[in-house]
Amino acid sequence: MRETRHFLTLLDLTPNELAGIIERAHELKRLQRAGEPHPTLAGKVLGMVFEKSSTRTRVSFEAGMAQLGGTALFLSPRDTQLGRGEPIEDTARVLSRMVDGIMIRTFEHEKVERFARHSLVPVINGLTDLVHPCQLLADVQTFTEHRGPIAGATVAWVGDGNNMCHSYINAARQFDFRLRIACPEGYDPDPDILAAAGDRCTLVRDPVVAVEGTDLVVTDTWVSMGQEEEKKRRETAFAPYKVTRALMSHAAPGALFMHCLPAYRGMEVDAELLDAPESVVWEEAENRLHAQKALLEFLLG
Repeated sequence: MRETRHFLTLLDLTPNELAGIIERAHELKRLQRAGEPHPTLAGKVLGMVFEKSSTRTRVSFEAGMAQLGGTALFLSPRDTQLGRGEPIEDTARVLSRMVDGIMIRTFEHEKVERFARHSLVPVINGLTDLVHPCQLLADVQTFTEHRGPIAGATVAWVGDGNNMCHSYINAARQFDFRLRIACPEGYDPDPDILAAAGDRCTLVRDPVVAVEGTDLVVTDTWVSMGQEEEKKRRETAFAPYKVTRALMSHAAPGALFMHCLPAYRGMEVDAELLDAPESVVWEEAENRLHAQKALLEFLLG
C-alpha cells in the first residue's frame, strides 16, 4: 500500500520531488492552454476545508480538480461539525474515509498538523499563519518560465516576516537560491525557521540593501487576516518598506516583481509597479492553478 504523503510545508517533499512538480506544472499549463483534456484524477474527490476565506486558493483548487477530471467539495465552518466544536482528530478520521485528499486553509499551523496525523489521505496546507507552501510552487514556476531555473538566483523579500516570508526561507533551502529579507524591527521571521536555513538567508533592515543586485523582489500585504486591529501601527512601521519603481531600480537588470495578492495599491506596492512590465503577479496568480494541479497529481495520482 502506498505511503500517505502530506504537503504541510515545502520541507515535506524532497528537492527532486519539488522540481518534478514544477516541471509537470509547465506541462499542465501547456495542455490547458492548448485545450487538451488531461483527466488524470478522474473519479477522485478533494475535500476543501476553509476556516480562512480565499479567492485564489478556492478557485484554483476547485477548477484544478475539475480540469483533472475529479471533484472538489467546499467545506466552511458553517457547513461542517468543525464549526460546532467537533474535534479536529474526529473530523479527520471521518472525512479521510470519504475523500481522496483534503486541502485545509486555516489560522493555526498546529491544526493542519493534527489533521494530517489522523488522516488516511494526503493533506495539503492551503495556508496557515506559519507558511503558505502552495504559493511558493506557483512563484517558482513563474520565475522559471521567465528567467529559467531559480537555483543560484538571489531573491529579496521586503516587508513582514510572515507566513509568505517563512515559505520563501524554506524555498531557499529546497530550490537552492539565496534570500535577503528586509523587515522592520519587531516584524522578523520566526528565528528557528531562519536559523534552519543557515547562510542561505540574510536579514537586513534596509530594503535597498536587500534588493541590490537581486533577480526577484517579493512583497506581501502589511496587514494579514486577523491583524486588522494592528493596521495603523503596521502602516507606520512598514511605510519605508513600500516596493516602488525606485526601489526596483536597485535590483539586477531584468529583475522580476511578485506579490501573492490581494495587493493594496499604494500601500505595500506602488500601483504603477503592479502593472509594470517587470511585474508578473497576474501570471503568478494563474500559476496557482497549474502548480497545484501538479501537486494534486503527485499526492493523489
